[in-house]
Amino acid sequence: MRKLMVLLLAAVAVGGDSPKNQDPQPQMRESDFVLLMETVSAGWNEGNARKAADCFADDAVYMEPPDHQLYIGKAAIYEFFGGPNKPDPPMHMQWHHLAFNEKQQIGYGEFTFQMNHRYHGIVTVHIQGGKIAKWREYEYQSDLDWRAFAGKSEF
Repeated sequence: MRKLMVLLLAAVAVGGDSPKNQDPQPQMRESDFVLLMETVSAGWNEGNARKAADCFADDAVYMEPPDHQLYIGKAAIYEFFGGPNKPDPPMHMQWHHLAFNEKQQIGYGEFTFQMNHRYHGIVTVHIQGGKIAKWREYEYQSDLDWRAFAGKSEF
């Protein structure tokens, strides 16, 4: 028994913990999530695809189900956002509500997006390592402004 204890202590001392016993990735806080999402919208509003794409993990998935828009990897997302060229017409993104579950590292944002058309929608994101790992959006095309679109449910 004593030998087993010595071996276990030695394994821990040299980093022999199993992955499930190691500290998990740092958890993002709600304030950091809001800043991250505001950085995405600022990048779009500035025509700066790099700024927006840098908020995503290298292997991120960006999609509108069911695979209507599907981009995998930060490089593909960067190109979708306009790459080195400013989009014409310019993009405009406004968040109406952002919420974040720190324990699950899942956040939500209700938005209005305008480029060729105006859309109101919601996005659900999963954060890993401080970056957006998965982005899933649902949107509804409408010429109405946000207040008129939300109508009696506006808050």
